[in-house]
Amino acid sequence: MMNQRTPRAGSAAALATLCGALFPIAANAADQQLDPIVVTATRQATRANELTSDVSVITREEIDQAGQSTLEQLLSRQPGVQYTANGGPGTNSGVFIRGASSNQSIVLIDGQRISSATTGSAALARIPLDQIDRIEILRGPASSLYGADAIGGVIQIFTRKGEGPARLNASTGYGTYGTTDTTVGISGGTDLVSYSVQAGYLDTGSFNAIHDKANIYYNPDDDGYRNSNLSANFSVRPAAGQEIGVNLLASDGTNRYDSNDFGARGAGQNFTADQLVESYSLYSRNRINQAWTSTLRVGTSTDASKGYAGNVREYTIRTDADLASWQNDIVLPVGEALLAAEYTKQKVSGSTDYTVSERTIRSLLGGWNANIEKHRLQFNLRRDDNSQFGAETTGSASYGYQFAPDWRGHVSYGTAFRAPTFNELYFPAGNFFSGGNPDLKPEQAKNIELGANWERGDHRASLVVYNNDVTDLIEFRPPTYAPVNVSKALLRGATLTYDGRFSEWGVGVVVDLLDPRNDEDGPNNGNRLARRSDQQMSSYISRKLGDWDLRGEWQLVGNRYDDPANTKLLGGYGLVNLYADYRLQRDWTLFARANNIFDKYYETIDNYATAGANVFVGVRYAPK
Repeated sequence: MMNQRTPRAGSAAALATLCGALFPIAANAADQQLDPIVVTATRQATRANELTSDVSVITREEIDQAGQSTLEQLLSRQPGVQYTANGGPGTNSGVFIRGASSNQSIVLIDGQRISSATTGSAALARIPLDQIDRIEILRGPASSLYGADAIGGVIQIFTRKGEGPARLNASTGYGTYGTTDTTVGISGGTDLVSYSVQAGYLDTGSFNAIHDKANIYYNPDDDGYRNSNLSANFSVRPAAGQEIGVNLLASDGTNRYDSNDFGARGAGQNFTADQLVESYSLYSRNRINQAWTSTLRVGTSTDASKGYAGNVREYTIRTDADLASWQNDIVLPVGEALLAAEYTKQKVSGSTDYTVSERTIRSLLGGWNANIEKHRLQFNLRRDDNSQFGAETTGSASYGYQFAPDWRGHVSYGTAFRAPTFNELYFPAGNFFSGGNPDLKPEQAKNIELGANWERGDHRASLVVYNNDVTDLIEFRPPTYAPVNVSKALLRGATLTYDGRFSEWGVGVVVDLLDPRNDEDGPNNGNRLARRSDQQMSSYISRKLGDWDLRGEWQLVGNRYDDPANTKLLGGYGLVNLYADYRLQRDWTLFARANNIFDKYYETIDNYATAGANVFVGVRYAPK
């Protein structure tokens, strides 16, 4: 779906010359560590400091240092991201990007969207960190690039690729709650082929997901989780500028959870949920001539769940999505154009009888971006024709200006929308619920953003201010609890970040101020949206000391309300995490991570427990 060619040569050369002249010692390290190549913000490979959008990148080194943390916890330490979870690893969870709900943001794996068409959310809890090479986070509406649901932003996950001589890699460790996590893989590549295969297995006893003994779902057992996962990537380049490849990720996990099943049969039962998340794609990237590169991609993604009470199956639900795209990147006399067409077919199946079980989306999009001396511009326009509710057109425009070698700023405006899910449209009536509403309209969003960036050597700082006005929000209202387009929300905020290097020291801090308000005419007008904190801070300090790498993290999260009426207050919390690794030999590393070292008890959802103080120790083999 995305073109990952070399970024614009003129801009990269000018950047390298400038940084090399001003900071001859630190320039190369700064370019590699703090100005990575980013694909998600434009769908074309671009250096991060040439963008007119708010983007961050999580590298493989940061993922290695995450230890036993889940993907959602790792994301929550990034600018503009918060998370919630119904207990420990593998349980239902979600992330809020700039206050937008989990079904108002898109998750991609190697350019292909994954999500459940019934809930609208991606199963982040089932994606293992061991399979990930890097993560790009684009904050702000992006429907003009990616279509429905990109109101809050886009998270793109890139699985591991291969290059250079064939090499094995492996990692294994053991920690609190009887946690074991093991991965092994092989990768390599030449000018002709590249390949990578990674397999992993995680097993944890975890902890009791529900904290309150008075809760009707409470069951005094540990709600464990296990996961088997596999990723594979292969590409061949028969000639210069010609590449054919395949991407694969499969994750199959089972977790236990507490429930009373609304009946006597639930008492004392062990409830389990199996969930399979898969993404497969085949692509052909071809340089037609010096100015035109074409990328064809076809693929499929699956999100399939089964629930059991004891040995009795309670439910099945499955989403299958077939995807095809053709993207064309065209170098113009000024800037670069993007022209693309996409086709998606979603189908749901299982134990729930939906009156409509599939839909198609046909999309056309175009864009243009350019660097003209000190000016940076990006324009995008997209039209999505959905077989359920018709066509939606979204657009975005952004402008950036390099005020000085150290300073640049940007301003942007964009629109976005969220498509109603199959549950919202067609879920059958029953148990005080009148059923879905097939007349629902998409949710709409309009966002304006201002940003300023400062860069000097290997130091970076930024300030971004945004205002996202969301209308036609879908809400389940009593007494019938039928979903209707009645709500409005205003997502306003500011994010301040700093990241820098001082010789062997590294320091970073992120401060998020968020005002996620209900803006409807009704009893909840002016209330804070549920489960969003209005302030959050994440920071770290690291130190390289010979063969040692040391890192400390401090995260502060303000209080939140668990309900739209703002009657159930969840207290704020602070977490301190520590990481250390020691290089035993050139390719062998002993590592340890301690999370929540002061054993802070906190909740992201009312009554659902979180992990106390926990430690994970392991060894990693990774040839350089």
